[in-house]
Order: sequence, then structure tokens, then C-alpha cells
Amino acid sequence: MLFNLYSQLMKVTKQTHACLIFEQAGKKLVLDPGAYSEPQDKLTEVIAVVITHAHDDHCYEEQLDRIIDLNPEALIYCPSDVAKRLTNYNTVVVYHGDYYELGPFSLEFFGDLHAVIHPSIPVIENRGVLVNNLLYYPGDSFTMPDRKVEMLAVPTSAPWLKMSEVMDFVSAVEHNQSMPTHNALLSEFGHNLNNGRVRAITESKGGKFNYLLPGESIEL
Repeated sequence: MLFNLYSQLMKVTKQTHACLIFEQAGKKLVLDPGAYSEPQDKLTEVIAVVITHAHDDHCYEEQLDRIIDLNPEALIYCPSDVAKRLTNYNTVVVYHGDYYELGPFSLEFFGDLHAVIHPSIPVIENRGVLVNNLLYYPGDSFTMPDRKVEMLAVPTSAPWLKMSEVMDFVSAVEHNQSMPTHNALLSEFGHNLNNGRVRAITESKGGKFNYLLPGESIEL
């Protein structure tokens, strides 16, 4: 199924850690503007924000205020526990299998729960998201999409993952390209090591690996 009917390419801009900004047909979509990312205080033409889960590195009220101040009509698509936290914002609760068309963007949601960090820490809700049937981001989970994707955004550093699991995830998901995200906690040495593991698997499957620094973009 072809979800996006707009002819031009979609621009994806990487921000520090987990935040991605999508642009198409003059409109923007913001994914996970958390506390570890740059202040998102100059974004206009934002029609929606997607929050995969409630942790502050993905969901941060100061960031949302900056975005909503300039884009008061933008809706926030998020799990139910995030919506309960964001009672002063206009939210849309999303579940596994939900699908939305928002101007030039389509959103399809996958999964239910955050990966286990430790038995002592409660497991919260988490939704992976497929944008325009092109880029898939699992949030803080290894939830797989149900189809091949053009770009797989791969978490490469977190308290809830180990590199062998990341490699298994990249190997299991059919994709043409990959890019690392959720990576603010890594040093230069860590980026080189973890990116190399992701690159090796993507390239072994005939795909292309892309490492974007904060502020860099790619078109899909």
C-alpha cells in the first residue's frame, strides 16, 4: 500500500539523541523532542508531534511548549500514559495498528511496551512508528514492523539494550537503509564501535548505512 501521495522526497533531519524532524510539502512532523535534544524553538509549519513513550529523553514539556507556542494547532500523537501526563496539551492516544493521514504525512503505529530496563523499574507503554511507509523507528523497543522499510532508525545506546540485541534487530528487519539514533550517551569511540556493527549487517543485506550528526539531513 502506498501511503504517501506527495511526489517530492521527504527530508529527515537528525537532532541530538532521539529527535527527528520530518519535512514534506512545506509541513513538518517532529518525533520525540526530548530533554537531550537541542531546544526546538524555531520550528514553524509543524502539524504534529509523535512521542513514542513517556521518558524525558523522548517527552519533555519544555520542548513541547516551544513547538506548540509557534504551532498551536499541532496535535501530539502518543501512548495513553503520555496523554495522562500531558493533560494540558492536545493529544491523540495511539495503539498498535493505528493509522493516520496528516497532510503530507502518514503514521502507522506498532507495539505496546518499552523494553525492560531492569525488574525494579516499571515497564511503560511504547509505540514504534512508521512515517510515510518509509522510515521506521521502534522507540525504546525492538518491536518489528510488519513489512520491509526504506529506512530503519536504529537505537544504538541505552540502558535497556545490548549490542547483540541491536544486531539481531537490524538483521531481522528487512530494510534498504539504516541510520543510528538514540545515541547521545555514546563517546566518539562508542559511535564508531556501535555504528560499525549496524553498518556491517545493513551492508551484508545489500543496504546502505547512513550516520547523521545532529543537524544533518537525508531525503527519502
